[in-house]
Amino acid sequence: MTPAEGAVLAGLAAATVRHRLLGAEPALAPPGDPVLAERGASFVTLERRGRLLGCIGSLQPVRPLFLDVARNAGRAMRDPRLPPVSADDWPELDVEVSVLTPAEPLAVAGRAELLAALRPGVDGLVLTDGVRRSTFLPAVWAKIADPAVFLDRLLVKGGWAAGGWPTGLAASRYRTVEFHDRAPRGPLGA
Repeated sequence: MTPAEGAVLAGLAAATVRHRLLGAEPALAPPGDPVLAERGASFVTLERRGRLLGCIGSLQPVRPLFLDVARNAGRAMRDPRLPPVSADDWPELDVEVSVLTPAEPLAVAGRAELLAALRPGVDGLVLTDGVRRSTFLPAVWAKIADPAVFLDRLLVKGGWAAGGWPTGLAASRYRTVEFHDRAPRGPLGA
């Protein structure tokens, strides 16, 4: 994906948030670039002054990438873990779009093998047991550099106990390419 394509996606995510804050739906016409119309998986992260306001995404490519980004931007505004994004957040809102590579299943039999296979700063990680699923984007490594702590926090996020390896747990890794639409912004109504 080129920087220009990524800039279109980040701009689309920001425009989606802006429209929703104004009580409108964005017009989502297919982009002129066919790459953006291909199926893709993305996450949209919304922050204000480094504070997380929302992070929602898709792990599987089930819709055209530009639609996936717009959908996830709208959903990130109402991340159930956090208060909703408000008009007051808009002038200082940073929007990040992460485009995911296909997930690669890891043939690991336990915690030690997974820790040995992880590439800190590179891999996003998905854990699933068939019922629950939890993921950390590669960007989380900037906040949790220790692989064992990274894994433990992901286990807890998914509802499992830290320090273990539940029966039937499977792991996959993926990479991302990030694109930004950063603050400062003008007033919401401008």
